[in-house]
Amino acid sequence: MRTFSLHPYLPLDALPGLAIGGSVSRQAETLAIRFVLQGDRRQLAMPRAVGPPVRRHRLWEKTCFEFFVAPGDAEHYWEVNLSPAGHWNVYRFSGYRQGMQEELAYTALPVAVRKNATSLQLDAALDLARIVSPAQPLRIGISAVIQARVGAHSFWALTHPGPQADFHRRDGFIVEL
Repeated sequence: MRTFSLHPYLPLDALPGLAIGGSVSRQAETLAIRFVLQGDRRQLAMPRAVGPPVRRHRLWEKTCFEFFVAPGDAEHYWEVNLSPAGHWNVYRFSGYRQGMQEELAYTALPVAVRKNATSLQLDAALDLARIVSPAQPLRIGISAVIQARVGAHSFWALTHPGPQADFHRRDGFIVEL
């Protein structure tokens, strides 16, 4: 298991007292990820759970946790979006921001969300056997889009290697599993 801490793209985008971290691990054919957001959630615009969690598009327009999975040095990769409301989606890209398609290998994604006044924990598990071979090394990028109640979005990631916030940059996929 590897722990991580996300950082805002611009220090000025950081909301006071907000921290985002978690852990990621790969066991056999499962990639397990946990995001932990700590701080006053009242300052954030959080999607509310209405009905059971389902596949939804454009989750990144609101507060959303994301991770990217790339097999080794291959050009193609997957983006996984996870909403604090429990909704999810998985997209496949043929190359850097190219050929975006909903990944049909997934019809459900187990997402568990726990909340209290000062934290939110989101756990998800991705069945890797649906998209990569078991022995294939992976490069992972981890990020979050955080929407404040007042003000703009802030963009959080393990690293921000480019001149703008861009979670799709391969040099941001720094976790190797």
